[in-house]
Amino acid sequence: MSSTNDAGALALPAHRRPGTSGSCAKGTPIGIDLKSPFVIRIDATLSKEPNMTNRNMRREILKGGLAFAGLSVLGIPEWALPALAQGETLVPFTDIPANANFTPAPDRRTFDLRKIDGPFTPKDQFFTTQHYGHPEVDPATFRLKVTGLVDRPKSLSLDDLKKMGNAELIAGFECSGNRRPLQGLSGNGRWNGVPLKTVLDSAGVKSSAREFVFFGADHGEEEVEFRTQKYKLDQQFGRSLNREKAMSGDPFLAWALNGEPLTRHQGSPLRLLVPGWYGVCNVKWLSQIHLQEDQYLGKYQARWYRTVKGEMIDGEMKWNETAVTHMQLKSFIARVTRDGSRYKVLGVVLNDGTPLRTVEVRVDDGPWQPATMDPSTKSKYSWKLFTYTWAGATPGEHTLVSRVTDANGKVQPTEQDLENKKSFLEDNSQHPRKVMIS
Repeated sequence: MSSTNDAGALALPAHRRPGTSGSCAKGTPIGIDLKSPFVIRIDATLSKEPNMTNRNMRREILKGGLAFAGLSVLGIPEWALPALAQGETLVPFTDIPANANFTPAPDRRTFDLRKIDGPFTPKDQFFTTQHYGHPEVDPATFRLKVTGLVDRPKSLSLDDLKKMGNAELIAGFECSGNRRPLQGLSGNGRWNGVPLKTVLDSAGVKSSAREFVFFGADHGEEEVEFRTQKYKLDQQFGRSLNREKAMSGDPFLAWALNGEPLTRHQGSPLRLLVPGWYGVCNVKWLSQIHLQEDQYLGKYQARWYRTVKGEMIDGEMKWNETAVTHMQLKSFIARVTRDGSRYKVLGVVLNDGTPLRTVEVRVDDGPWQPATMDPSTKSKYSWKLFTYTWAGATPGEHTLVSRVTDANGKVQPTEQDLENKKSFLEDNSQHPRKVMIS
C-alpha cells in the first residue's frame, strides 16, 4: 500500500525541451507543504470525431498493425512525442482517435498528458478555454476594483498588489468538463501572487458582506428569463464565494505561472485561484471583486455549471442539483512506456486537497496492485503523480485502470456507480485505458 509519503520518486528524464521549464520568481513560499496550498482555472475544447465509438477508434488504430512503433498510425508527428528517458518507448493507447488534436486553435488547447516530464505543466502547454473570448487587458493601465460592502473601496494597480507580497503556491486543477478519452483539460503549476484575504483585509470587509462576487473583463450578451419575461443584457463572466471560503486564507490572486507573467489566454494580468476547486471557479482577467449581502445567481454560477444526480432514498428516487465547486476524487492513467521487457504506467490524481491513502492499478481482470506516489507532487493542492511497474505483460490488447482512495476512505467511483448522474460535468469515474502489446 502506498501513500503520499512513499519514498519512491518518479523517474523523469534529465533533459527537457526548450521552453518547458522556468525558475519561479522569488517570494514567500505558500502552499508547498501538506498543510498549506491552493488551485486555479483554465479550460478547453477538443477536436471530436462525431461518429467514432471507442471500439471503432481501437479498430482504426489496430488496422495499421500498431504494435509498438505505431505512433505514426495515430497521425502524431515526432516533434509532438513526450521526452522519455533513454531506452524508453511510448506504448500507444488504442482508445485515442487517430486524428486527436490537442491544440485545435491557439486559444483552445488541451494538455497532451503523455508529455508529462516533471511535476509542472509547461506554461505554453497549459490548457485554455473561455466563454466570452480573450480580452486584451493592458497591465500598465490595469486596475482591480474592490467594491460593495467594504470600509475602503479600492482601485489597485498590479504594482499595488505586488507591494502586498509575492507569495508562491503549487496548485493543480481540471476543468469540470474534463473527461475521457484525452483527460487533457488538466494541469499543474507554480503560481505567484497574493492571498485574496490580504487584499480584502486592506479594504475592510463589513460584517454584512455574505457573498463575494468575482468579475472578469470578458463579457457577452445573455438572455435572462423570468417566467414570461425575457431580457437581453450585457454581462461579465462572474463567479462567487461565500464569506467563509473567501476569507479562509486559501483563495489566491495570481499574476505569474511558472515564473513568468500570465499570458492573455491564461487570464493576464490577474486571475483568481480557488484551491481544490474546478477550473470554472477561477475567474480569469479578474477586474472587480464586489461584496454584497444577497446570493449571486449569474449564468455561470447558478445555471450552466450544475451537476444533476439521482439517489434512492427510502425506495424512491430523489434528484438533486448541486453547484460545481470542489474537485471530486479522481485518478487516470496518462501514459504507458516500455524499456526492454519492462513496462511502466504513469498516472495523475486530482482532488480537493484531502490527503490520500492509496492509489492502485489493475490490469484486465486481475487484482488491484499498489502504485507508488511521486513525493515531488505531495503538496496539498498539487496534482499527484503515480507510477506502477507492470510485470509479466503478455502480447495482445490489455485494459489498464487506476483508482484512488483518500484518507477518509472515499474510493474513486466506477462508471456504473455514477449511472444516475445525468450531467457530464464532474466525471470522476475510473477510466479504463487500452494498450496493445506485441
